[in-house]
Amino acid sequence: MGLLNEKHSSYNEFINMRKETNDVLEYVDGVVYMSPSPNIKHQRISTFLQGELYNALKDKKCEVFSAPTDVLFDAVNHDDKKIVVPDLFVTCNPDNLTENEHIGAPDFIIEILSPPNISHDIVTKLNLYMKNNVKEYWIIDPLQKHILVYNRDKNNEIRYDVLHVEESIRSKTVPSLELNLSDIFQL
Repeated sequence: MGLLNEKHSSYNEFINMRKETNDVLEYVDGVVYMSPSPNIKHQRISTFLQGELYNALKDKKCEVFSAPTDVLFDAVNHDDKKIVVPDLFVTCNPDNLTENEHIGAPDFIIEILSPPNISHDIVTKLNLYMKNNVKEYWIIDPLQKHILVYNRDKNNEIRYDVLHVEESIRSKTVPSLELNLSDIFQL
């Protein structure tokens, strides 16, 4: 994810930029980020995980969404709004969905790292998601073959773990989702 321009933009300028392009743009703290097209490995992992999440959520009140679905972190001050486009997210609150976006923190977010977006997902988005009380955040690194897992415990404390290719993972937000990491990284 690269910076579209190095100067700070207002929220209205960001909205106007989006109207002039089909690129995936995000807006965090006055900075506009542009996402390059994901590579095939990224798309295979995303498709696999979306299918697994869809199956795990059947007959439940939660839903999975994939990019390019916007997530808006709203604010009182117009220019403090933040819009991101996670690779995948799960929401268990249908009231947060509008026709075009999800407003507020989803329950569970997954980002899949690609070389141009590593610091954006690991620093910018991690801080945004944790500040806004996302319950669970997975950062999948296909090159290093590990997953960084951030969860909130019952006291709302953030817990962190790193899982490697030979391990398995169970989502705390979607307990019916249990995966062997080798299934993810062999794609």
